[in-house]
Amino acid sequence: MSKLVKELITDDVRNRLAGVEDLVLVSLAGMTANRAHRLRMELRGKNMHVLVIKNSLARKAAAGTPLAPAFEGLEGPAAIVWGGTDIVDIAKEVSRLAGDKQFEPFAARGGVMAGSRMTADEVKAVSKWPSREEQLSLLVGQILGPGAQLASQLQSVGGILAGQIKEIAQGAEEAEPAAS
Repeated sequence: MSKLVKELITDDVRNRLAGVEDLVLVSLAGMTANRAHRLRMELRGKNMHVLVIKNSLARKAAAGTPLAPAFEGLEGPAAIVWGGTDIVDIAKEVSRLAGDKQFEPFAARGGVMAGSRMTADEVKAVSKWPSREEQLSLLVGQILGPGAQLASQLQSVGGILAGQIKEIAQGAEEAEPAAS
């Protein structure tokens, strides 16, 4: 491959990965073309992308970015998976597909999260974390919980008091015609 072609590929990869801060490295070695295509379609359905690239070109494209630690010391064929909503989303999907028999040799090899390199075991650990949406729903629940509890307590006491006032008012209305 000529130097010009390598530079063009490096620039293309750098542009594709612009703004990406988290990714997972996976192994696609040994997969048939049909299985790899189905795998890419599964990931594309989740708004994730797969790119197989020579390690030296990936290192050059990621140099000076938060993704650089992922490619340090990387040996052997690897593919890059990025996209989704966050690293937890990517790790969950990669772990799910790695456990699927139809994608048998597919496995996580590591990655990078917030500028820190991750091992394959750390990718599996991250896949067990709650996703961004789950974290937001937990946070909203914790914020709204005390207010909802206070409102229900006030309404229950207020409801009892309102019922007693209504009974007293009805009793006074019934007693008033009898006094006339």
